Amino acid sequence: MCHIPVFCWITATVLEDVLETREGGELPRTLTEMYIHFLVVQTKVKKVKYDGGAKTDPHWSPESRKMIESLGKLAFDQLQKGNLIFYESDLTECGIDIRAASVYSGVFTQIFREERGLYQDKVFCFVHLSVQEFLAALHVHLTFINSSLKIPHLHQIAVDQALQSLNGHLDLFLRFLLGLSLQTNQRLLQGLVTQAESSSQTNQETVQYIKKKISHNVSAEKSINLFHCLNELNDRSLEEDIQQSLSSGSLSTDELSPAQWSALAFILLSSGEDLDLFDLKKYSASEYALLRLLPVVKASNKALLIGCKLSKRSCEALTSALSSPSCSLRELDLSNNDLWDLGVELLYAGLKSPNCKLMTLRYNVINSVETRCKCYFNNKLINFCLLTFILFKYISHCLLRLSDCKLSKRSCEALFSLLSSPSCSLTELDLSNNDLQDSGVEFLYAGLESPNCNLTTLRVSYSKLSKTSCVALTSVLRSPSCCLRDLDLSHNDLQDSGANILFVGLKHPNCKLTTLGLSDCKLSERSCGALFSLLSFQSCSLTELDLSKNDLQYSGVELLYAGLKHPNCNLTTLRLINFYISHCLLRLNDCNLTERSCVALTSVLSSQTCSLTELDLSNNDIQDSEVELLYAGLESPNCKLDVNVISIIYQWPICHE
Repeated sequence: MCHIPVFCWITATVLEDVLETREGGELPRTLTEMYIHFLVVQTKVKKVKYDGGAKTDPHWSPESRKMIESLGKLAFDQLQKGNLIFYESDLTECGIDIRAASVYSGVFTQIFREERGLYQDKVFCFVHLSVQEFLAALHVHLTFINSSLKIPHLHQIAVDQALQSLNGHLDLFLRFLLGLSLQTNQRLLQGLVTQAESSSQTNQETVQYIKKKISHNVSAEKSINLFHCLNELNDRSLEEDIQQSLSSGSLSTDELSPAQWSALAFILLSSGEDLDLFDLKKYSASEYALLRLLPVVKASNKALLIGCKLSKRSCEALTSALSSPSCSLRELDLSNNDLWDLGVELLYAGLKSPNCKLMTLRYNVINSVETRCKCYFNNKLINFCLLTFILFKYISHCLLRLSDCKLSKRSCEALFSLLSSPSCSLTELDLSNNDLQDSGVEFLYAGLESPNCNLTTLRVSYSKLSKTSCVALTSVLRSPSCCLRDLDLSHNDLQDSGANILFVGLKHPNCKLTTLGLSDCKLSERSCGALFSLLSFQSCSLTELDLSKNDLQYSGVELLYAGLKHPNCNLTTLRLINFYISHCLLRLNDCNLTERSCVALTSVLSSQTCSLTELDLSNNDIQDSEVELLYAGLESPNCKLDVNVISIIYQWPICHE
């Protein structure tokens, strides 16, 4: 409640009054005591401001009592109906005259307000739901305190009804009702409440009833509220036992009863310690521990649930938590858990909630997932990671790696929805080493054409693509809404026909691609003609190209060399590592080579498959440090380059050592 501005204002109002009127006095310790003080403060304001009385006069006049009793009845009746806004008819049902309601809103303006609705009709509300719940509890207490109904029985009925409530709308009401039974609180309301006979025995019966309910393994959320109820009754015996074990370091979660788990959660929530990070393994790496400590997870900024044997049941609970307005989670780590697709789908529902504040989600597969997926894949199980990337539709992450995750065409259909979403902020996607095939990437490419897509980097190497996928890709590159700048198609069977189609798309003025990976794509010298045309094309934006592991042959490299010399060529990085040419001469003179080029060349010269015997690097601004890199390649036992030839061509000082 400390995150609610109205509650903070109520607290400040009460503390100001208490510190002024009780020199060295004790501050309120329970929620009920806080709200009683607030009501008394507002009554004193009314007495001085509107009645012309003095601060020392009795707080409760007959008129003030009547106002509070009427507002209490209204609060209770409308709380049962779940209403926060009231109309004239609602007030009339509670016996409140509309003129009196206007007076109430003017006198108790910090409690009850009159406002104008959509059609300028009068509507009324309490300043906050908690104020309505307090006045509702006060009404019930005033009604039954002198009735024939025994207070313990009243409390038990209220406890049962609160536990049966699906949305918890009676939780705070119950706390206030129980708190009002304390004699200390009744004394604070002297003049409004008739003090009951000694209530210690009465309250002890209620305490035992609540403890019995806690031991019945009620939900974590419900049990936490029951602990708040015990706190309102000044009973802290359960939590003191757990606190003692925590302090001594002797707490064994293996032996905790449901009631003790609830006590642990309550202690963690009310300890005042920083809840920035919650690590479930500190208590127990189990699903049961998560379910019992879920309220603590909700109150934390970051939760680590790594390797805690979580399943679908955990996902249901986490979805409920993420959908709650009171959930503070910003970061959640679910790594190394067997959630499977059904569990992830449940999480997806929680992430769609407008109340979800999650910004970071971590979830990676466990070590045995590859074997398990192979085992179950033939049983038509949804791909293990099918929906993990869908989560990013609602998370402010920019990078998603799903390489080697056994994704297929079905995954790409879901990806289309992801990339087309207005709320998706994904800019980098790695789908390498997945069985996407041409039919799958067509869905993916359709998503890239969406005006909502922000993807700038896509890696689909080892994805079993063929020349067919290049047709759809060319259409994407021509789209004005496509943001792609970095594309890796390496290790796919594109062949020359596919590459030639792709190069046509790269020439389009809408194409923004600057980095292209075509390593091991079954290209030959026939691709180099289209590549020469591309590199010499005026609007080509390519600055980095990887053609490694392709059988370009000497004739292909000559065409490539001619393209590099063209004034329109913007290429600054060319990778030809382990390229297959049988010729022994490579000329790269006047190619603006840099240190990165020399690093690549060193790798080439050291390769067992490299047959180069002559290398022309003349007219490049290669510095001494870069020459040293090349010398490292020359010293390799695999290098076949004639040192004397290279020194004559480039006029390097030979270091024969």
